[in-house]
Amino acid sequence: MAEPTPTAAADRFRELMRAYPTGVVAITATTDRGSHALLVGSFFSVSLQPVKVGFCVGCRSTTWPDIRRAARFGIDILAADQEHLGAALAAPSPDRLAGVPWRPSGTGVPVLSGVLAHLECTPAAEHPAGDHSIVVADVLSIDSLRDQLPLVFCHRGFYTVAATSIRTGPGDRSCRPSAS
Repeated sequence: MAEPTPTAAADRFRELMRAYPTGVVAITATTDRGSHALLVGSFFSVSLQPVKVGFCVGCRSTTWPDIRRAARFGIDILAADQEHLGAALAAPSPDRLAGVPWRPSGTGVPVLSGVLAHLECTPAAEHPAGDHSIVVADVLSIDSLRDQLPLVFCHRGFYTVAATSIRTGPGDRSCRPSAS
């Protein structure tokens, strides 16, 4: 059997990863060139001591270079009822924050309204990884803002997770479309 071509292998991998749910997180910053935001689907814990997080950003991003210039940036975890915000921040636009409600933190970092949590971070490292970069950040502060289920992205759409635990017995354990 012939090995798949690199393009075919990438297409198969893309389809596989579309079936894997990821959290929806916005990266925000304010620089001398304005306020900026981008949406990422790969956000993860790196270290507990010291507290570090990571996320992946595409190498072709036109927004990341502006955010990278900031001394501090925010990471906002979107809630299940913020599908509209996820769609607005995912749209190709030079000003993704236009019309998006937010307030500046004490240090001027945008905090999106209604998010589950806001982390304020400084960049620690950036590692090239194929067509993406892995960004590692030092967490300076954490604000839990709402007790709500998170927004997730799966199969090219926004969803929320069921509130039923696998350990509690039968129930809806699948992703379901988020409320619009």
